[in-house]
Amino acid sequence: MTYAIDILCNHFTPGNIGRNFLENPAERATFERLGLMNNLKGREPEEFLRYLDGVGVDKVLITAIQCGPWFEPEHLARTEAEEVHADAAVDRSRLLGLFGINPNRRMAGVAQLENAIKAYGFKGAHIHPHGFGHPPSHAVYFPFYAKCAELGVPVVLSMGNTTDAMPIEPGRPIHLDPIALYFPELSIVCTHTGWPWISEAIALATKHRNVFLGTSAYAPKHWTPEFVRFIDAHGRDKVMWGTDFPMISHERSLREVENLGLRDESKRKLLRENAMRVFGLE
Repeated sequence: MTYAIDILCNHFTPGNIGRNFLENPAERATFERLGLMNNLKGREPEEFLRYLDGVGVDKVLITAIQCGPWFEPEHLARTEAEEVHADAAVDRSRLLGLFGINPNRRMAGVAQLENAIKAYGFKGAHIHPHGFGHPPSHAVYFPFYAKCAELGVPVVLSMGNTTDAMPIEPGRPIHLDPIALYFPELSIVCTHTGWPWISEAIALATKHRNVFLGTSAYAPKHWTPEFVRFIDAHGRDKVMWGTDFPMISHERSLREVENLGLRDESKRKLLRENAMRVFGLE
């Protein structure tokens, strides 16, 4: 039975896995260092859907990623919205898009964001702040937040640590606080668990009704006890499952979630129900 919803998945085709990971020196070095080279297998859309069926995943939110080492722009990981939209045509109810924000595109980028939501049916936007050297609270992002708020779609941010040659400071969850205050109507998703600032991320999700957490890029067996307790108690409406595939494989992550000992209600909300609500998938 297909069940889970992955809120942060990189584009899975051979072309994208090749360009953004295998042929990207910075990303390839990261996967080699972490012993994850076997994860870098690209699949065409039909094959990827069969793979999702086999591991119990219903839908994935695919980021049209825009990020890269801030001092090596030639190594920018880049997938354009048009690529995601074209490959999602095989099943738009399961392969959903997140528009990748590149603040250097300025108002032209804001127009592209609006087109991706209105014309392509994308479900939100994504920011990888480390690669641009600016924290999420920087003014360069605010036109994009305003457009997301206007369109009623969430913004998903890759926060916490980064294994790449990028500054870590932009990933501190505390940078989301002024955004949540200024845009109370905007759903903000702090992914990658916020590690190593887990407590900071939990505090923000507890404080703000519009701040949510995502689990991507970290295997469940490495989630901190504090984070697991939050998922299974007062934060059960606040956390959504993600993989950052191909960083973490879906089958591994789901297998390890089963070993956490979560209550059934908490597990349902983590794996599916919270994503359905926050991204308007119902």
